[in-house]
Amino acid sequence: QLQLVESGGGLVQPGGSLRLSCSASGSTLGYSAVGWFRQAPGEEREKILCISSSVHINSYANSVKGRLTITRDKDAVYLQMNSLKVEDTALYYCITAYDNKCRDVTPYWGQGAQVTVSS
Repeated sequence: QLQLVESGGGLVQPGGSLRLSCSASGSTLGYSAVGWFRQAPGEEREKILCISSSVHINSYANSVKGRLTITRDKDAVYLQMNSLKVEDTALYYCITAYDNKCRDVTPYWGQGAQVTVSS
């Protein structure tokens, strides 16, 4: 069974950067679209970015455009987070999907990586 593991979260000051990683055990990410979601306290879960197996990227959150980018290699999918803002504070999850735009998400969710942006 696929297990997803997010890593790289932490505490960072506004304007700082973090890089999250999403890796898998029990299967490979190589054939799946992979996306990043986030959920801030008291907020709905939000889809941010999705990268297909052919490296086509879809962006879903206007608030992160130009600051958060998604990439992948054979082992993992990454979320590079630059110019972080306080409002980026959230639990970040990676997911896999049955389709190339992360609209049909598989039931495999990791524990998430906490990102806290604070001075």
